[in-house]
Amino acid sequence: MIKRTLFFSNPVYLSTKNEQLVASYPEDGKKEKTAAIEDLGFVVLENSQITITTGLLMKLVQNKTAVLTCDQQHLPIGFLQPLVGHTEQTERMRHQLNASVPLKKQLWQQTVMAKIENQGNHLLQRGKNALKLKRWAKEVKSGDGENHEAYAAAYYFQHLFDIEGFSRNQKGVAPNNLLNYGYAVLRAVTARALCSSGLLPSVGIFHRNKYNAYCLADDIMEPYRPYVDLLVYDIVETGCPLEELNTNLKRELLSLPAMDVVIDGKQSPLMNAMSRTTNSLYECFEGSSRKLLFPQL
Repeated sequence: MIKRTLFFSNPVYLSTKNEQLVASYPEDGKKEKTAAIEDLGFVVLENSQITITTGLLMKLVQNKTAVLTCDQQHLPIGFLQPLVGHTEQTERMRHQLNASVPLKKQLWQQTVMAKIENQGNHLLQRGKNALKLKRWAKEVKSGDGENHEAYAAAYYFQHLFDIEGFSRNQKGVAPNNLLNYGYAVLRAVTARALCSSGLLPSVGIFHRNKYNAYCLADDIMEPYRPYVDLLVYDIVETGCPLEELNTNLKRELLSLPAMDVVIDGKQSPLMNAMSRTTNSLYECFEGSSRKLLFPQL
């Protein structure tokens, strides 16, 4: 089932009644709106004047709905997740924590290969040369000690957008702002799926920064990044102004969880595909599988 994404950019009072999310706009005189909580996958709270009741937060968490809060630049900065995401959470986390170094290196190798392969496929879709990326994807070794991921990313962004001098930089010129927003949404999608699979988003297979609470999410989302790039590229091609991340642009980027992808030969919404990926990761930790399942762009 495809879950809905709700985005609130104006002051609103959010509460719950009869298993529904209730949005009230007392100051604007707008009509009260409702949405079934069981249908919600993501709720984005952008305005600092939004009021939300603890009763609603409790029901959203119980439904495993990801609640994202934003900073002054309107970028997602916080993510509310359940303490218990799976009935076998303790056992699953134990398998994750006991994973050997060789296993983690093999998993990272698969992750990087899938990411570079998808980057190459995206360039090919745009009629651009991807021979180097296709070659590098096959040359990635266990642990990616030769850092093919970084070389591939640099080449990919140098050739993706037809914007003179463009480079991928969080504080760089547009469409970096769109990429930042899209990746933040993707990170929340990944963290939500990891929690639902009973895994710790903080303990990564490659990323291990002690200040990063989502190391594993940053690992697993890598092959999915080109789907954000695909959305952003389409937006750039429309020729609309990109300097200001307005509501229409955010609406386009927030369609990411419901975006169709192909995984294991079948079409699936991205958020469902991510759950399959995180479940395959657990199976690798547990020892019943040695292969991560990623979508192919």
